Amino acid sequence: MRRVTVFVNGTSRNGKVVAVYGTLTDLLSVATNKLGIKACNLYNGKGGLIDDIALIRDDDVLYVSEGDPFFDPQNDVRARDDRPGAHTDWLTLNIGGRLFTTTRSTLVSKEPESMLAHMFREKAVWGNKQDECGAYLIDRSPEYFEPILNYLRHGQLIINEGINLLGVLEEARFFGIEQLAEQLEVAIKNNQTPEDHSPISRKEFVRFLLATPTKSELRCQGLNFSGADLSRLDLRYINFKMANLSCCNLTHANLCSSNLERADLSGANLDGANLQGVKMLCSNAEGASLKGCNFEDPSGLKANLEGANLKGVDMEGSQMTGINLRVATLKNAKLKNCNLRGATLAGTDLENCDLSGCDLQEANLRGSNVKGAIFEEMLTALHMSQSVR
Repeated sequence: MRRVTVFVNGTSRNGKVVAVYGTLTDLLSVATNKLGIKACNLYNGKGGLIDDIALIRDDDVLYVSEGDPFFDPQNDVRARDDRPGAHTDWLTLNIGGRLFTTTRSTLVSKEPESMLAHMFREKAVWGNKQDECGAYLIDRSPEYFEPILNYLRHGQLIINEGINLLGVLEEARFFGIEQLAEQLEVAIKNNQTPEDHSPISRKEFVRFLLATPTKSELRCQGLNFSGADLSRLDLRYINFKMANLSCCNLTHANLCSSNLERADLSGANLDGANLQGVKMLCSNAEGASLKGCNFEDPSGLKANLEGANLKGVDMEGSQMTGINLRVATLKNAKLKNCNLRGATLAGTDLENCDLSGCDLQEANLRGSNVKGAIFEEMLTALHMSQSVR
């Protein structure tokens, strides 16, 4: 038994599968009942008139007319668009293989300047491509298009769970729906998790220290320890480069050979800290307290504070033999009774600095600014050659 699919002449919709038996008249009778028309003629897909049932093969597609000539089903879409009122009819969009049915007014009214509005406001202006079912083909993501279509329907931005807002935003920008794009940008910004810049506490840092093997390099570069109590901790060899240690309590902490380059130590308390071989190049320790600190390493490794901001620091009684304070700023600092033997103070700003009772033997003061500096009760004589270029 042969089977064929029959359509009304000129269409490729609502076809019926029928069995072929008997004569051509029998087949026309079946088509009449199935399609609800008075079947008179049968055509193949190329418009050929079939006048003998023997010409019909299994699975053929046939077009049934009521006596009118063959009409190409490919022209069905254009014919439907030419009907009165077709401009306001429902239409179907094929978005990335998924069908969306909506009205022309939905696509045009809400955002009249969008790409969708321009595509469907006037017929055939954009030459929109259509599939075999007449749906308009648009090569975009259906997942991200659905929230856009719903927005055009009711004006509300509703995103189902699991939909990436960035994807919907890109589609909104592509279709030129500016108001929706602005709403999505705000929604994305509000959904972003704020960066956590809160300071690290002593408890958190101690846990961090205990979990790190003693031979491993501990990198704390750029971390925020502002106001933390790190007193009496073993902080040797830790990289605190560019870290925020402002107002920290570092009293009696062991910072031997630590890297504090460009770190913020303003207002910190480092009284009695071990700073042997410390690197504090260009660090900011303005207003910090470093009383009784030990910068002197018996192995000969010298502390390096070159270019550091040490305005108003209190370093009274500190051991700083051989320290490098080249081009550092020590304006209004207190260095009473410090051991500065062999220290490099070339180009250092010592304006109004209290150096009374200091040991400056063999210290290099060439090019330093000693305006208003106090040199009372010096332990060793300060020779002019030390301060002259």
